[in-house]
Amino acid sequence: MGANDVLRDPIRHNNWATGRLIRFCREQALTADQLEVTGVGTYGGILATLDHIIRCDGSYLRRIADQPLGFVDSGESAGLELLGRWNDEAGALWETFLDGPIDVERVIIVDDNTRGTRVGIFIAQAINHANHHREQVCAILTGFGIEPPDIQAWEYAWETERIWDLPTA
Repeated sequence: MGANDVLRDPIRHNNWATGRLIRFCREQALTADQLEVTGVGTYGGILATLDHIIRCDGSYLRRIADQPLGFVDSGESAGLELLGRWNDEAGALWETFLDGPIDVERVIIVDDNTRGTRVGIFIAQAINHANHHREQVCAILTGFGIEPPDIQAWEYAWETERIWDLPTA
């Protein structure tokens, strides 16, 4: 076991859940209007919120991994397919990041050189931020009468065989 193994499931679940939600929205063949509908207390419409999740995740990741992720600052308007590719790109960089040593106490200077924060906080924020906004997308889908996909860690565990049924006696 490696020193970073405790982070693998939370980070992999985070990336998996965003990817699953994107795939689900693609499979539902939501209209352009549906992708723009907002809900009470949401960041924005489905497309804008998914874009926000992925760009922010990439922004956190590129700072802690000190690796470029071109899509973060891209002015490109992204549809669901492109967002899926960007999520995959971020997932691959997360894996690379997890394979190396992580100094969670390393300080990163942010906010136009006015604040310092620790790498561990960026990791926590990446997970919390995405969970918060994915729930907003699920709420919008529910408002359409569409049952959103199960994106809980338990479902991730079933899909990745991190949970299993024991044989009956």
